[in-house]
Amino acid sequence: MPLFKRIYVDTTSQILVWEITESFEQLFQEVPLNENSLLRLNKMQSLLHQRAFLSVRKLLQEAGYSDFDLFYDKTGKPHLKPNRWQPEAVEVSISHSHTFSTLIISNQKTGIDIEMQREKIIRIAEKFCEPEFCFLETKNENEYIQKLTMIWGAKEAIFKIMNVEGISFKKHIQVHEFAIDAKKTQATLKMNTTQQKFDIYFDAIESSENTSLKQKFSLVYAFKNNNQSI
Repeated sequence: MPLFKRIYVDTTSQILVWEITESFEQLFQEVPLNENSLLRLNKMQSLLHQRAFLSVRKLLQEAGYSDFDLFYDKTGKPHLKPNRWQPEAVEVSISHSHTFSTLIISNQKTGIDIEMQREKIIRIAEKFCEPEFCFLETKNENEYIQKLTMIWGAKEAIFKIMNVEGISFKKHIQVHEFAIDAKKTQATLKMNTTQQKFDIYFDAIESSENTSLKQKFSLVYAFKNNNQSI
């Protein structure tokens, strides 16, 4: 389908979201790939992952880039080459989950994550939460799932920004208390000598499938807060 959503965060940051409804064949025909990307695509065993991979390249096209502008460093972090639309280097972060893919492009240090809201996250909450349990409530299960998904997304986005080995979601990253309606909060990373705050923003996305059981997703993105390092 066409671009699902575009969010202009500020004058230098934009988020693009794609709902993956096309077949692999359609996406493959519409997206030129460089040699490395073709090799990666052919090694993927899952059709879902292949379609997500190609849909990210559709998002790049919507932003004025192509797969030939995208490259990965030795740690797997994505980067964009400068082009005629953006002559200066920019940050890029990519995520996909089931039927959605997303990316954020910014001149700030940024990370993004999209996750389907699922009951399963309750069972694994203790693996990535600890201080957050002080403000999480279990009275409303749907809200509990939403908050857990947003916490996971925030920590994943921060991990992408920092891009260093050894970060523990549970021990090193704390997401501060938030209300779902506020759509923003802060988080703090404390690891060894590194102490850094992040601005966290989140939103809910619902699939466009015409069914009574529409899938719900949490879109979470983070910016390194250089004015509030601690």
